[in-house]
Amino acid sequence: MNRRSFVKKVGLTAAGVLTLPYILPTGRLFAATGSRKANHVVFCLFAGGVRSIESIYKNDGNLMPNMLNGTEPISADIINSMSPLPSSPLIQPLQNSGTLFRQFRFGSGPTGHFNGHTTAITGQHTNNTLSLREHPSFPTVFELYRKHSNPIGAAKNTWWVSNSSNLYPILNYSQYPGYGPEFGANQISPSSFFSSRTKDVLDADLNLNANEKLAISDMRNFLNYNFAGGLDQLANVKNTQAEAEQIQAWIKKMIGEYKAGLHSNPWGISGGMNGDMRNVFYAEEIIKEFTPELLVVNMTDVDVAHTNFSGYCNNLRKADWAVAHLWNTIQNTPGMANDTVLIVAPEIGRNGQTNSLVDANGRFALDHTSSDPIAREIFCLIAGPQGVVEQGKVINNIEGESIDIVPTIADILGFKNGASGILPGSTLTNAFI
Repeated sequence: MNRRSFVKKVGLTAAGVLTLPYILPTGRLFAATGSRKANHVVFCLFAGGVRSIESIYKNDGNLMPNMLNGTEPISADIINSMSPLPSSPLIQPLQNSGTLFRQFRFGSGPTGHFNGHTTAITGQHTNNTLSLREHPSFPTVFELYRKHSNPIGAAKNTWWVSNSSNLYPILNYSQYPGYGPEFGANQISPSSFFSSRTKDVLDADLNLNANEKLAISDMRNFLNYNFAGGLDQLANVKNTQAEAEQIQAWIKKMIGEYKAGLHSNPWGISGGMNGDMRNVFYAEEIIKEFTPELLVVNMTDVDVAHTNFSGYCNNLRKADWAVAHLWNTIQNTPGMANDTVLIVAPEIGRNGQTNSLVDANGRFALDHTSSDPIAREIFCLIAGPQGVVEQGKVINNIEGESIDIVPTIADILGFKNGASGILPGSTLTNAFI
């Protein structure tokens, strides 16, 4: 492929270039500020709006049997809408490997998905002025970790895996003075990047010559400087040659496997994997390759609840199975097994009152509005090694809210002191020995 045809092909598919992950600097930035409980944290945003009535309280049966104890049968009117799933990847429900906060809260701010994500990742309440086009006003957990801890290869150890390239990637770093892109996460949106459109762009030989590398570099610089939403700031992003080559080799490997059809259904799910499962699959590939110290991954397929209650329940089951698969992968990855704390929490809940839309089973759909207190009810499950995390503990009283997750991560990874004065929340101490 010559330079002219390459540039033309890339130019016609600019969106494919935009979804490329970007890599951040590494090195020892600041001295460590505290002792650690564990060396790895995976935070799974069980997102899309999950109502405790269906999850924790099991009013339609145990839709999360891989995470929660109980054999409550699924309601007869929606059982036929349930996709068959393989047996659990775990010997016992994840609840038995940690502490379950049954009455967790999204305490303040509009009950929107982006507000919920922003609160979970910054540890700060939000309001109606939150911009969907700008990076957060307060430091993200990624920035706090990278600035105030001292791991080897810090940038390579920090990943944000979002299921959309539209809004969520901007949560990797903030506008807060003293922070910013140099302390952000490596971010990738698998549903956008590993797609048929990207395959079309990259069907050409991946072993680019010097002229072709220059062409794509020119295109990247143009896009970085000419698109809104913070992409111009990516011009400040740099990476050591060794890390760049490792991550590029991994991306090339993933693309090659994708093109060969190896990612179409690697878990053998009947009917195929949904978007949440695919997102977790790529998070697991990052775990296997990089054993990150901090990884955040989200899942949003339950958001069909606005129009399809039965579909929401079905996707809730799939998300539950995906979390179990994630934990199984962690426990079978050298360097992370028995040294990882997994935190699972929805970003927001859903209304107690239904809307007027009815699915094929006659079940009414669910929205999430700030005026409904049930939309603020969520759960939090913290699993981890024995001797670090309380095993099989259930906290039934109202305790903890989403702004407490970032301070808890900071405490686990030993950088909480460096973040003092920034975070309003508290460590969820009752989950730990």
